[in-house]
Amino acid sequence: MSEKYARIIIDISHEKVDRPFTYRIPESLENKVIMGSCVSIPFGNGNTVRKGYVIEITKEPGFDTSKIKDIISIDEGNEAATERSIKLAAWMKKTYGSTMITALKTVLPASKKQKMLEHKYVLPRLELRELTELYYECKNKKQYARERILKELLDNYGNRIPYELITKKLAVSSATIKSMADKGIIKVESDNYYRNPVSIKDAGSDDLELSPDQKNIIDTVTTDFDNGDKKTYLIHGITGSGKTFVYIKLIEQIVKRGYQAIVLIPEISLTYQTLMRFYRHFGDRVSVMNSTLSPGEKYDQMQRARKGEIDIIIGPRSALFTPFERPGIIIIDEEHETAYKSESMPKYHAREVAEQIAKLLPDGASVVLGSATPSLNSYYKAVNGEYKLFELNSRLSGGELPEVEIADLRLELRSGNRSIFSRTLQEKIEDRLNRHEQMMLFINRRGLAGFISCRSCGHVFKCPHCDVSLSEHRGGKLVCHYCGYEEKISHICPKCGSKYVSAFRAGTQQIEKEVHKLYPQARVLRMDADTTKSKDSYEKILSAFANREADILVGTQMIVKGHDFPGVTLVGILAADMSLNAGDYRAPERTFQLLTQAAGRAGRGTAPGNVVIQTYQPEHYSIQTALRQDYKAFYEEEISYRNIMGYPPVAHMMAVQIWAKDEQDGVRQANRLRAVMEQRKGNSTVIIGPASAAISRIKDIYRMVIYVKDKDYDVLIDIKDILEEYLAQMAKTEDVSGLQVQFDFDPVNGF
Repeated sequence: MSEKYARIIIDISHEKVDRPFTYRIPESLENKVIMGSCVSIPFGNGNTVRKGYVIEITKEPGFDTSKIKDIISIDEGNEAATERSIKLAAWMKKTYGSTMITALKTVLPASKKQKMLEHKYVLPRLELRELTELYYECKNKKQYARERILKELLDNYGNRIPYELITKKLAVSSATIKSMADKGIIKVESDNYYRNPVSIKDAGSDDLELSPDQKNIIDTVTTDFDNGDKKTYLIHGITGSGKTFVYIKLIEQIVKRGYQAIVLIPEISLTYQTLMRFYRHFGDRVSVMNSTLSPGEKYDQMQRARKGEIDIIIGPRSALFTPFERPGIIIIDEEHETAYKSESMPKYHAREVAEQIAKLLPDGASVVLGSATPSLNSYYKAVNGEYKLFELNSRLSGGELPEVEIADLRLELRSGNRSIFSRTLQEKIEDRLNRHEQMMLFINRRGLAGFISCRSCGHVFKCPHCDVSLSEHRGGKLVCHYCGYEEKISHICPKCGSKYVSAFRAGTQQIEKEVHKLYPQARVLRMDADTTKSKDSYEKILSAFANREADILVGTQMIVKGHDFPGVTLVGILAADMSLNAGDYRAPERTFQLLTQAAGRAGRGTAPGNVVIQTYQPEHYSIQTALRQDYKAFYEEEISYRNIMGYPPVAHMMAVQIWAKDEQDGVRQANRLRAVMEQRKGNSTVIIGPASAAISRIKDIYRMVIYVKDKDYDVLIDIKDILEEYLAQMAKTEDVSGLQVQFDFDPVNGF
């Protein structure tokens, strides 16, 4: 019999060993080692036992067989990778830049096996007569523990008694139970069961009638599905237009056809409300995956998916890798959210990976994106025919969009109001409290990078080269985090001469304190990173607010995303300028999205809603279009700027992120990387930097970045490949232990 060999990726995340190593499959494991198996192998000169994943089985060793070592064993503690997972990991490594083992671990959620939980039961081995005789014998001998067990078994003869009832309620030790089992009086049985993080008892029902627009979406997607024409679809639906109901009805159709569904949501805080709605329709065929679950809970949900015991999984981006046998539809709700982009290697975007998964499936899959404020990337693809676009322009409840007004903080300052709240907002809060209606106060803290602006005229200090705001740094400097441009902080506004020049900083605690001071009668809940640390904190806060246990919910952006509270009639947006001046080319897009999403929380019930946007720049197009909730007008304005500056989605961008222990060495290496790119770039390639990162040093590690732009994504991948090869060659001749380089394609967050 000819020998078989396995190509194995070693579980070491280092570029030096980022390639398959060949091992012999011993005869004892010949029928056990399969593609994807996690195995133990001897590695290196010292034959250190390491773990690895088999990515190919072959009869061709490729080199001298005398130098090939044997696989030691299959690692039973880890789940095997599927062929689909291996192909997806290889694509992610190539597309985003990382080691193969890092990519493989990313696509294998909860791969480490967990011990199953079990329910234990006690039942008699003896006939009723023998059991009765033994009971009286124990009673006479005053063997009280045995007497209690036997009485319980007699009273429930023919039924199993839960083990915990005997140990806790009857106060019988496990040693006594074991002794009786050893003597053949009783026996202990066990039933394995899955940990289930879903604890909804009665979710009710909300089966609504489909609107013509909703029905059109469902009919089109299912007809395409049946015809084998699986596409990517974008649903642009205003807040409250019933996108979730469309998802449910689409899934209903796909599940009927024998497929499964993955539903991605951007925030853990949305899990409970979303799960409630899906549970009403699908019962325990739906489960959840998120970071608050224990390792055992995560593993059990993956096992349930593997065995076909659930049809739908709901969760953030990691739920994308649920090991369903036949996923037929992947839905990405609030698709514009930056949470869908991984900030650790490989720096993948869930939208792109979802489309790749659909391509890898034998039957394909439909990908449905939904948002009231689609990302420019997705809308650009829809406008250019790459995605199929649907519009939902009316609220499901039949209600109107809320009335939005702007409070100009420049005028508030001139009139002597230095409160966090404008006079308009103060009046509306007082009015809602008197009418016993609810409200949300949203502090737009995203992008708090220390931008400097004039409180008198609204002027923001910007980079003359990159059209982004400059960020405040120590030493009295303003710095651009794209090109490195610097200037000294001026304490006089160059536009109006005012001395009210400063950085705006406020937090949720400060707002909560101010609310209590102005409205002592108000019941206030706060939702931010500090109040949502425990496992059930999101659910408790949201449930309390939904049950009208509070008048005001104060929070960061987590309170304005996808939540549906019919009692909310007022939303106050306290610092629109914070995200607008985040030193990032996406700042206007994020601001429009946040303001529109926040405004969409008001007036979702029968009562009309009001929104107050507080800002120092009321004339900015992102604020004006959010005021009108006019996405198309915003898109046209913003895409023209992106076109001029060559930013995504018109072109693509790669951030080459550099970490170095020594600052001078980091600068030297960054300049060397730029020189390599300059030699190999195309005519349309633009290279910016190197420049210091937004936070230039963390834990004494210096951080630099080079941005590369090109309309052709493949050009950027080629440059990434060239740099990886250059770094690998450099590692052979130089000590590069103090240097780390990562790649981020079309980054959504600053570095």
